[in-house]
Amino acid sequence: MGLSHRIKSFLDDRFDTATARTIIDQQAHKRLPPHTSWFHVFGSLSLLLFVSQTITGILLLVYYRPTPEDAHQSIQYITAEVHFGWLYRQIHAWGATLMILVVLLHMLRTYFHGAYKKPRELTWITGVLIFILTITFGFTGYLLPWNQIAFWATTVGTESANKVPYIGGWLRYLLRGGDAVTGETLSRFFVLHVIILPWLLTGLVVIHLLLMRLNNLTTLERVGEEKPVPPDSGIPFFPVHVAKEGVVAVLLLAVLVTLSVLAPWEIGEPADPLSTPPHIKPEWYFLPSYQLLKYFEGPYGAMIGIVACSVPFLLLFLWPFLDRGKERHPRKRPLAVAFGVLGLVAALFLGYLGHISETEQTFFGKRYHIDLLGWPHEIVEEQGDAEQAH
Repeated sequence: MGLSHRIKSFLDDRFDTATARTIIDQQAHKRLPPHTSWFHVFGSLSLLLFVSQTITGILLLVYYRPTPEDAHQSIQYITAEVHFGWLYRQIHAWGATLMILVVLLHMLRTYFHGAYKKPRELTWITGVLIFILTITFGFTGYLLPWNQIAFWATTVGTESANKVPYIGGWLRYLLRGGDAVTGETLSRFFVLHVIILPWLLTGLVVIHLLLMRLNNLTTLERVGEEKPVPPDSGIPFFPVHVAKEGVVAVLLLAVLVTLSVLAPWEIGEPADPLSTPPHIKPEWYFLPSYQLLKYFEGPYGAMIGIVACSVPFLLLFLWPFLDRGKERHPRKRPLAVAFGVLGLVAALFLGYLGHISETEQTFFGKRYHIDLLGWPHEIVEEQGDAEQAH
């Protein structure tokens, strides 16, 4: 009797494994809607990146020391001394950015396919929470290297919390653990990043997957008119769709390693609270909110800006209950699709303005200085400078 057979007999004598095998077989061979395409792989890629972040994060924790005196030095040690430390540090850094991007693409696909409609409202809401936690992961992890850019970007980010109506001062103090970014802030961000957020995100991912498997992928039929996918017309989850996800997963890992090798994240200089670097900006996923806040000045303006930045997330939560139409197909939901495209274009535009603000850019052969608000000002050389150049 082989070892596998003994293990199977041991489990069969103690548990109802037949029922478990039946459920697993049903889920593995479930038929997916005929319109299931390559755009339906982003959910699995998000899960793959979460697993990658967990593994590389654990490896980093073996050597990382979360104190202002040792944090930056421990990152240098990981990069220079630990075997393949540079690689899993880069994979972790790039993985954070790619995970936010992939989760965002997954939400866009879900939105434009109307997959948030009944009976999948809770699946959508848990997805929005996963997106918010993923961004929070990026924000808390950004400070941990304790370099100049991370220190001052966190200072700017936590200062924005002071603009939240009524509780802003308390919220800023809670995030920082004091009036300024110090070792107490590093300790709090470390606990959030490696203990609290992983457990919260793991629980949400489990709930999200269970809801998704219970309701299956949405078809493009009207709400209330969905029919079970016929065995002869649907796409088998295994092996067809799993093979498709496997191909994309290999490509994603290849991109992740390539970026880690060819475009590594710099360690940067150690944090110096007495030296402020110029033009501190947040990561790309905060740039739209960062730029939007610039247009609201004064105490009341800042409060309005915070509310304006919160509206998109509030709409995401409420959208399944605001869009009560029964149509799911994008062509039959022109208003919802137009609203989604408008929101996406606005986010990209504000993000681009945030990226180029306070820099010099060349457009159509002319040089411009882009001010804080994103307005271009042409740079005109004085006549004396031009003659001296000749």
